[in-house]
Amino acid sequence: MPRPPDRPTDRTSTDRTRTDRPSEPGTPVHVDYRKWDGSPHWQSDGVVAGVDEHGVWVAVPAGTHFERPGAAFDINCDSISLFPDAGWTPAFNDQAEAQRIAVYVDITTTPTWSYDESGWRVTMIDLDLDVIQRVDGFTFVDDEDEFAEHRRQFGYPDDVVARAEQDTRQVFRAVRDRSGAFDGTGWDWLRRFQAGRTATG
Repeated sequence: MPRPPDRPTDRTSTDRTRTDRPSEPGTPVHVDYRKWDGSPHWQSDGVVAGVDEHGVWVAVPAGTHFERPGAAFDINCDSISLFPDAGWTPAFNDQAEAQRIAVYVDITTTPTWSYDESGWRVTMIDLDLDVIQRVDGFTFVDDEDEFAEHRRQFGYPDDVVARAEQDTRQVFRAVRDRSGAFDGTGWDWLRRFQAGRTATG
């Protein structure tokens, strides 16, 4: 199967004066995860919390609706996601119970940004592998079996497989060791969003 396009063909920018990604806090963003064949995966909406050296931070308030073919839910906590110039997209979840998921990192293609009459959209292809850290600090890699299955089903190119596996190892170490964007920066952005919402609410 041929490699899918880097940028979705149905979402091209119609405003050439804009930057290549949003930066103004409060800007709405549609988050568009896809599978390798271009079919929709998880879809949701959020708002820009800010931008730093790691990328664009998008806040997702509790109650936000998530859906994909065959499944849907409303998130039960505040969360913030990072969309970097890299093949992984973490979410930091405001959870308290030890067994709940604090950090969930999807291994993906590099996120791409587009803008049209409906607003900003960030799109990436989900490559199955996930790095997960519970509130109690336990960190593990999930969905390796799904990655192997979809590698055969979709015919992931060898370079994509190698990059996804390398990114998984690097992200696992960063999450476990609390380095890079996982050094507390994600939580700082989440608290900043929550504080700003409280101040304006």
